Amino acid sequence: MARQEQVLVLEPPHELKFRGPFTDVVTATLKLSNPTDRNVCFKVKTTAPRRYCVRPNSGIIDAGTSISVSVMLQPFDYDPNEKSKHKFMVQSLLAPYDMTDMEGVWKDAKPEELMDSKLRCAFELPLENDKTHEPVSSSTSPVQTEHSALPKSASVSLDDGEVKKIMEECKRLQMEVQRLREENKQIREDEGLRKRKVTSLAAPHPSSSSPAMGTSAMRDEGLSTRVLALCVLFFVIGVIIGKLVL
Repeated sequence: MARQEQVLVLEPPHELKFRGPFTDVVTATLKLSNPTDRNVCFKVKTTAPRRYCVRPNSGIIDAGTSISVSVMLQPFDYDPNEKSKHKFMVQSLLAPYDMTDMEGVWKDAKPEELMDSKLRCAFELPLENDKTHEPVSSSTSPVQTEHSALPKSASVSLDDGEVKKIMEECKRLQMEVQRLREENKQIREDEGLRKRKVTSLAAPHPSSSSPAMGTSAMRDEGLSTRVLALCVLFFVIGVIIGKLVL
């Protein structure tokens, strides 16, 4: 006996697209809608269970409602030349009116009661020209662009004012530093001049005293020499006079 046709409406119906980069988890959303007047049990299965995380991967969809299933692709090294062979299958069955154990319902279900839909996986990388389309789409609304440009210009002028204040403050601080340097230099020069004056005032005393002492010593030596010479002269004169008297 042939299986029943799938009563759930899948969106997307045939293909799950995962858009890179794939260095992080990439999530695709699968919407399951139940247009019937019966509750429907569902399961989501994949051929690569280690590569995907599905939440929720099973449950019950009430009549006339829908549910969103997040299919999370784990990070991997993407090779654009390699085609994806991963597939998903959404399996469903009509929930019994007196259902108490969903796992028991799946175990007891007959093959002809099961319904399934298959989806393939596709990996895509973002195109470079996608970024170029963004300014074009924004230019289609000139009014919105003008309004958005106004606060931007205001923020730019505010930033310029802040930068100007900072520059003036830096200039003022540089001038203050220069002034302090000049004052410090002047203080050093005054201190050096004062030290030189003190040195020059203190230097003549030992220098002047030393010539004075030398001069007085020379004078004393000259006097002593003269006295000695006079004594010798008087002695010689006395000897000569004594000989003449005798």
